[in-house]
Amino acid sequence: MRLSKKLKVINDPVYNSVSVPSDLLFDVISHPYFQRLRRITQMGLSYLVYPGAHHTRFHHALGAMHLMQKAIGVLKSKGVPFTEEEEEGLLLAILMHDIGHGPFSHALEYKLVPLHHEALTLAYMQALNTVFDQRLTTAIAIFKGEYPRTFLNQLVSSQLDIDRLDYLKRDSFYAGVTEGNINAERLINTFAVVDDRLVVEEKAIYSVEKFLMARRFMYWQVYLHKTSIVAELMLSRAIERASELIRTGVELTVDEPLKGFISGLNGELGNDEPPTKAMLDAFAQLDDIDILSALKKWAVSEDFVLSFLSSSILNRSLLEVRFSEQPVTTQFYEETCEQVASTFKLSREEAVYLVYTGTLWNRAYDASKEPIRILFRDGSVEDFIKASRYLGTPAFLATHEKNYICAPAL
Repeated sequence: MRLSKKLKVINDPVYNSVSVPSDLLFDVISHPYFQRLRRITQMGLSYLVYPGAHHTRFHHALGAMHLMQKAIGVLKSKGVPFTEEEEEGLLLAILMHDIGHGPFSHALEYKLVPLHHEALTLAYMQALNTVFDQRLTTAIAIFKGEYPRTFLNQLVSSQLDIDRLDYLKRDSFYAGVTEGNINAERLINTFAVVDDRLVVEEKAIYSVEKFLMARRFMYWQVYLHKTSIVAELMLSRAIERASELIRTGVELTVDEPLKGFISGLNGELGNDEPPTKAMLDAFAQLDDIDILSALKKWAVSEDFVLSFLSSSILNRSLLEVRFSEQPVTTQFYEETCEQVASTFKLSREEAVYLVYTGTLWNRAYDASKEPIRILFRDGSVEDFIKASRYLGTPAFLATHEKNYICAPAL
């Protein structure tokens, strides 16, 4: 792979420095589609719980690219061959794997466009492939999991991939918690390839166990923290309320490009319909700043529901969250809606914007997916769950659930 003649090193607080090893990678990073990630918060509204968690998808993408370089180097040192095209394709695939995220990352998934962020990522990669003379074709095949060398696909997306290794380490660093502080370099140093599949050497089995438990702890401690969850639910409902008001003819102050999406002008896509170039360009103009600006305007709206939601998010005066072992019954939900409607003098249709129920779930290891494979000294390979004898199968396979109801404190 040709060395970049442009910027070669970027400072990073987690890894000290990140190198950009080719001009193509540098040019992709410099493109407006990618630069937008500087304005997309990695952890949504988690900064309302962990004030340091203001890092962005841009940080994460560069960090993942850095770890991928490490992984390529380790595998090459163990005799795994790579073409220059494959090396650059891997780095491009992991660099761009989150380019389709919208404002506040997962918080507004499907709310502005009825597409998952991975579908948008693929659309952006395909658009950039045209810009860069089809030089992203290998990266796209790897991202889609269709490249003929399976382990390359696994490095980008699997139960032990480069994406997860970076976000656990990075998110725990910025949040200031220790639960996700994994030894990513240690794990990468034990990567190997057997029968075209990624494996981890036996000596790292305890590191794999720590990685899986760290992921579980990070979800309960950070990603699924009740305050983060309720704040993101409120943000989602604020967007829904604004969209409803606009559709019914209410004059609402919304700047472009957000207005086009919440009014449905850019969001009327079927799940199987690819986004147009015009829609991708418009979505690329959206970021956290647009949402925060809208919330500040809506906080003084004459509509009580929209004003309540917007000002509550801005001032961190959030709905009360109550957990239960059993799912919330329909009767209890309806009674809560009636109480909220009575207290705030709202209709039942308005009250549902302030009452939410659902279930949070968390599982360390999914036995139905491609397994993490452990390579033993005798050359045999075994599924991690069978190989792990320390914590045992139930600790990793168990699905933990929490049922919740969110409502104003009455």
